[in-house]
Amino acid sequence: MKLDNYHVPVLLHESMEGLNIKRDGIYVDVTLGGGGHSREIMSHLGADGRLYSFDQDADAINECFSHREQMQDERATNWTLIRSNFRYLKNWMRYYDVESIDGLLADLGVSSHHFDVAERGFSFRSDAPLDMRMNQEGGRSAADIVNGYSAEQLTSIFRLYGELKQGYRLATAIVKARRTVPILTTLQLADVLTPFIGRDREKKDLAKAFQALRIEVNGEMDALREMLLAATELLRPGGRLVVIAYHSLEDRMVKNLMRAGNIEGEIEQDIYGNTFAPLKVIGKPITASEDELSGNPRSRSARLRIGEKA
Repeated sequence: MKLDNYHVPVLLHESMEGLNIKRDGIYVDVTLGGGGHSREIMSHLGADGRLYSFDQDADAINECFSHREQMQDERATNWTLIRSNFRYLKNWMRYYDVESIDGLLADLGVSSHHFDVAERGFSFRSDAPLDMRMNQEGGRSAADIVNGYSAEQLTSIFRLYGELKQGYRLATAIVKARRTVPILTTLQLADVLTPFIGRDREKKDLAKAFQALRIEVNGEMDALREMLLAATELLRPGGRLVVIAYHSLEDRMVKNLMRAGNIEGEIEQDIYGNTFAPLKVIGKPITASEDELSGNPRSRSARLRIGEKA
């Protein structure tokens, strides 16, 4: 199963250790991507183990199917690929009669494949339609949002999801520019935004602006919230939740869930001071080593957290 060139797994060894895989366990990889993490999980499972892998991107699913026959091990028959947003985790597990799982892995970053394939519209480094949809069969594109949202809505997106202080200036620049001609390509958008970004931070802030739009296009925060809550319910006692986050909003959501048992981070206690959190945090957040950073720059902002069902 030769997927190495499609997606280089981040924190691979650390995430496998975090899952503490049992050979006969049931595991879920909610972010298939290029299949690197799923392939490694499969290598730890025995004949009675089971893996379910999610991805809403047809490219990822097709790539894995095209190489699936290259897996010589019969355990590949215990691997189920599900083309769906991970927000529907609970529904799909019910569909497959899975009442509980031993572990779940989520690598929340965008696959390098999305940036390498210019026509997907995720990057400002090449000219392409302003799309950014993970699932290209439906939903709003980035062009729809850029040309249809109000200045107030765009400001909120840039400030919340991009953490850009100049969000209002970027939003008003877009509204002004689109009055003349619709903004339909990645380079059009970059040209509109660049004058309002400091030269020393041009690439970094453009990346944040594109990130903010991508998060909005794909409803990533709502999907993550639904998946995390479902995962907490599905995990059996001793089961592990392993999440690799790249954006501070994602990481905060994961941290709150593991620490307090809810997305808001509000700690609830009984009259004896015991916390109601269903998960216990395992160790401190893990970041990439220097060796990994040199070979996989995508891991630079990665932060891995591990929680265990109480």
